[in-house]
Amino acid sequence: MVDRIKEYLRSPKAQERVEKAKTMARDPNNQRKLREYMDKWRGRKTHK
Repeated sequence: MVDRIKEYLRSPKAQERVEKAKTMARDPNNQRKLREYMDKWRGRKTHK
């Protein structure tokens, strides 16, 4: 099972998805949404 995961992670398709995730993580709107979600999950007030 682990070998199949490692093999997938080396594939071009996986690399493309990793790059897409990195791009989305740099987006300020996505960062804000994640902070709000994490604050709600932790029971804190949201950042403004």
